[in-house]
Amino acid sequence: MGGLFHKLRHPRRCYVVCTIPRSGSNLLTDGLRDTRRAGMPKQFFLPKAESRYAAELGIDRAADYAAYVRAIVDTKITRNEVFGFKLMSWYLDDFLARLREAHGFGNSTTSDLELLRSAFPSLRFVRIVRRHKLRQALSTARALQTGLWKVQEGKNVLREPEFDPDLIEQSLHEAERQDKLWDDFFRRIGIKPFEVEYERLCQDYETTIHEVLNFLRIKLPAGARVSPPVTTRQADEISRMWEERFLAERPSAYSPASG
Repeated sequence: MGGLFHKLRHPRRCYVVCTIPRSGSNLLTDGLRDTRRAGMPKQFFLPKAESRYAAELGIDRAADYAAYVRAIVDTKITRNEVFGFKLMSWYLDDFLARLREAHGFGNSTTSDLELLRSAFPSLRFVRIVRRHKLRQALSTARALQTGLWKVQEGKNVLREPEFDPDLIEQSLHEAERQDKLWDDFFRRIGIKPFEVEYERLCQDYETTIHEVLNFLRIKLPAGARVSPPVTTRQADEISRMWEERFLAERPSAYSPASG
């Protein structure tokens, strides 16, 4: 009975962190996860990660994708019945197609919003954006070269990064394209997500995490504090030099006023 009453007190709530690479989503989701009240937000539906999670759950996701989704939602939660996950725009359409083809959450006539909320009860949307697009592109170019997408103690680079203006400009355009995918998606479903700015998250980490928790209607125990971030910012002297050099060499590629 205790388990039943527990679930009655805490109905399942879900949220998704909508992002693109190098927007600070790891910084945000690490902070939410460390509260132990906001689920365990990871990329559970990233195609290359699904096989590992499916094996862990003992589910054949190819045979029954709906069962995989339900098992993830049922197991990757905190004690207060909160489930969170992270989604990149580059595989958003593929994910929606797989949900639809699973025949467990809707059919060809079901809207994207209805489909998502059928799979993820009471789903709320959080979007993290990075205002300074050039620095985001610099970070992407550097991560592509080093293989280091999450800077943490003990993680090493595959090779040292080199200034590559073509790669930086390509990363700039790709970020714009992926941001537009989210813009179009939210316009299509008629939802305005709760927006988190990476720059503000870095400047006032604890307050920003609390604001997200408030939006998600998640309360921390009395006296609980948000732990310092475990993810280290990549920006350093190399980033500063690359930014200056790129602006000097390709002034027409980026307008600082827009970022």
